[in-house]
Amino acid sequence: RERNDRKVKKVLNGLRSAAQGNENLMPPIIKAVKAYATLGEIVEVLRGVFGEYRELIII
Repeated sequence: RERNDRKVKKVLNGLRSAAQGNENLMPPIIKAVKAYATLGEIVEVLRGVFGEYRELIII
């Protein structure tokens, strides 16, 4: 199978919408994987919504 970039963009937008709301993220993540979105693309969408965790280091 070949990757359809339009479909990937569509499912990543769906993942972004779900992450911005209060939805279960597994179904949109699974759709993204089935559309051949890369792990990096999926993580980038989630990072864009939730930010990146940085542990507070106290010395």
